[in-house]
Amino acid sequence: MNGSSGALFRFSRNLPATVGAVVLAVIALIAVFAPAIYGTGPWDIVSRPFYWPFEKAGLPLGTDMLGRDILAGMFDGARASLLIGSLATAMAVLLGLVVGLLAGFYGRRVDNVLMRVTEIFQTIPSFVLVVILVAMLKPSVGTVIIALGAVTWPTIARIVRAETLSLREREFVQAGIAIGMSDTRLLFVHILPNALPPVIIAASLLMAQAILLEAGLSFLGLGDPNVMSWGTIMGNGREVLRQYWYISAMPGVAILVTVLALNLVGEGINDALNPKLRQL
Repeated sequence: MNGSSGALFRFSRNLPATVGAVVLAVIALIAVFAPAIYGTGPWDIVSRPFYWPFEKAGLPLGTDMLGRDILAGMFDGARASLLIGSLATAMAVLLGLVVGLLAGFYGRRVDNVLMRVTEIFQTIPSFVLVVILVAMLKPSVGTVIIALGAVTWPTIARIVRAETLSLREREFVQAGIAIGMSDTRLLFVHILPNALPPVIIAASLLMAQAILLEAGLSFLGLGDPNVMSWGTIMGNGREVLRQYWYISAMPGVAILVTVLALNLVGEGINDALNPKLRQL
């Protein structure tokens, strides 16, 4: 059994990880096919405000303060939340890979400069830095993605740096250096593929963090006002949280389930790629 099929087999045997993957697949399908699954638009006013869940037929999750269907907002919000989380994670992974590879491969001054920059980002609490960055710019999907990617890349950078420092001393890398192989080829053909497994594991956890941070921003009114996300729905219910808590609770449950599923998948990938389990 080769490495990839063996890892997939071990992942499939991990029940919590499999459940998490199925949950994520269902949420992704809802996000992609939301208009076809649920015809009502997230901004459409369909009834009077403040219908509680299951109080009125056809409105299983009730209505918000404007009379909009909360379930329609949840379906459409899945697309925005997953898109923002995915793109912010992709940005963090790309930036972290570049910084980690350069720091670990070249060492000395390059390593010192890049790691000091990384430490500056890590000393500021992530949510505080995101709020500052978004507040300085016009709130939009683009600025939120940039802000989230800018605060989450140091984790990837440190992981890649550690892997690169270890791989640089391996025989196949030293042989490449000895025969005059270019740095670019060494980094992206020989070192990067071997450094990816822990990055993949960390990326699943970073995506969960990005979704939580975006929800927090939108709850505070710093998200894109023209995009319906789970955080936007939570923010809409902020002013009536005591009387009509269900408006904020419903997307909160969706975020909880999604983050839990991402964590389960991340742990499953970690177990599947664990070298100690490869002989099983």
